[in-house]
Amino acid sequence: MNCKQNQKINQVKESTLVVGIDIGSTTQYARAFDWRGIELGKVFKFSNSREGFESFKNWMRWIQDKNKKSDVIVGIEPTGHYWFDLGAYLEDESLLLVMVNPYAVKQTKELDDNSQSKNDNKDPKVIAKLVIEGRYSAPYTPDGVYADLRIMASNRKRLIRELTQIKNRFARWFAIYFPEYSDVFGDYESQSSMLLLKTVCTPEAIVELGAEKINQIWRDAKLRAVGMKRATTLCETAKRSIGLKKGSSAAEYEMKLLLQDYDYKKAQLESVMDEIESLCKKIPESEQMLAIKGIGIITVAGFLAEVGDARRFESPRQIQKLAGLSLRENSSGKHKGQTTISKRGRSKLRAVLFNAAIPLIATNPEFRALHEYYTTRANNPLKKKQSVIAISCKLIRIFYAILTKGVSYDAQKMMSDIHRQSVAA
Repeated sequence: MNCKQNQKINQVKESTLVVGIDIGSTTQYARAFDWRGIELGKVFKFSNSREGFESFKNWMRWIQDKNKKSDVIVGIEPTGHYWFDLGAYLEDESLLLVMVNPYAVKQTKELDDNSQSKNDNKDPKVIAKLVIEGRYSAPYTPDGVYADLRIMASNRKRLIRELTQIKNRFARWFAIYFPEYSDVFGDYESQSSMLLLKTVCTPEAIVELGAEKINQIWRDAKLRAVGMKRATTLCETAKRSIGLKKGSSAAEYEMKLLLQDYDYKKAQLESVMDEIESLCKKIPESEQMLAIKGIGIITVAGFLAEVGDARRFESPRQIQKLAGLSLRENSSGKHKGQTTISKRGRSKLRAVLFNAAIPLIATNPEFRALHEYYTTRANNPLKKKQSVIAISCKLIRIFYAILTKGVSYDAQKMMSDIHRQSVAA
């Protein structure tokens, strides 16, 4: 990943067999070339199975022996998760796997035939040619605790998405059957509200139960925030509700299902968060990251899940590029275009950093001071969103120092950095 362009080109020697593969969900297509781009053999089709991978390996060995090639570079265009199994197989077989950017494949596929067509036979050739030109990168698959963190972080994000869907269904239910419910309970997810909904939910059932019994439900659960006054207000609100009365029994059943889904997903999310905290504790430097005021376990876990072992990077600028936060200029001749971030890289990492920077500015004195400096300095003041991006990059540098050098976060050093920047300006 850290190779320069010339080093990548020099890696493809006269003795190298370059194989391009078009990845599919069930079937892969491969084509083999020498270092000059001359094709060796015909298109090879193999399945996404142990037998298919073995036949692919044997085909490559046959091409190697026939053309006297001593080493192999296999290039792929990453297509979702479909390449994971093949990548693991090639790693086990000690075969070099590299990746080409899907955008580069799209931009260069017309060079040979001046056609916009895309097919399983054409793409492997385009991929192999990009590898020969050194336009590739080495894939990184996290191992150990970093691999576990990436999976658990993905599970957390999925559960939050599913919980949001359930909450939207709650909102729809209330809008149809009891629109006034929010007048009594500002937050329907409160303990008192959820406890009530598990007993009665429709306006008719609430009126029938009565304020005394509703209050008794809360008393039995020893809830102090609600009482007879709230129960009476709820019953009065239910009496004048404009909610739909048809299909009330089915509506009650729907609410029961919603509550079951909600409790189940909440329990899963709590379990996942416990596992994430346990995994973070296995990385000693995570405690120093959490010591920064405004940084929580979600930010630390998200950063480690996306970056992996930070020691594989030579500088924090490489992590900045990985997050798509490196600057991109659009200038030509006398025209000076606007400088923006590239947004090329891991969008999840970029989101983790951006979402961490905003509360940092709000709660951390040093980062708030840095934000004020960026937005009010006399020379080249930044807009608020630009400042958030700059602080995200600053956070990368801090995390990188903690993870690679084992140092502790120093608030005084942060303030001295601000002072040096203002003097330089």
